[in-house]
Amino acid sequence: MLGEIDRFADEAREHLETVHTDRERAYTTSREVVQSASATIKAVHRGEFDAAREQVARTRELCEQMLAAVECSPEIGYSGFVGDASREYAEAALVLALIAEGDLPGPKKLGVDYADWLNGLGDAVGELRRHVLDLIRADRVEDAERYLHMMDEVYQTLMSFDYPQAVTKGLRTRSDQARGAVERTRGDLTNALRQSRLEARMRQLQEALETNDSPKSP
Repeated sequence: MLGEIDRFADEAREHLETVHTDRERAYTTSREVVQSASATIKAVHRGEFDAAREQVARTRELCEQMLAAVECSPEIGYSGFVGDASREYAEAALVLALIAEGDLPGPKKLGVDYADWLNGLGDAVGELRRHVLDLIRADRVEDAERYLHMMDEVYQTLMSFDYPQAVTKGLRTRSDQARGAVERTRGDLTNALRQSRLEARMRQLQEALETNDSPKSP
């Protein structure tokens, strides 16, 4: 019996060593996924869409490497750092599609599960808010209105998923965050529209005064 214990213990040690190696590989790659996804989003906000497309393709490769390690050792699980990295990748791909107005990639195309895709979509609302603020600063208020509408559509979609947090990986929390982002952005845009209209009225008044003050020809 003692010999059997040693044999099974050796088998367990060998198996756990394999799982540990795969986990370390997946964890290291997950950090690279997050960094690459962040670089993708930064390129999008700079308007460098070609560079963003190249970067998101690199992010996909890294995500596939991470998931391959998980597939070899399912004990690692798809939650935790694996799910976080998958969500970051989904967010980057969705932000690129939404702002660059490309085809929206679905979960199957990205190779992530549905919950991670939905949570990535929820996180994308924050990046859309940042884009709206950039448009406001550039006096592109009409474009900003269009993206605010997009934010609201995403929020309404997320709110339609009424499932336990354990099933959706915390989607309700991101839905609440998206709602806050939409409300703040609507307030910012409303103020910008009022300011824009006020400035237009002031210009009209100034032009009218200059016309009245100009000398009349005999």
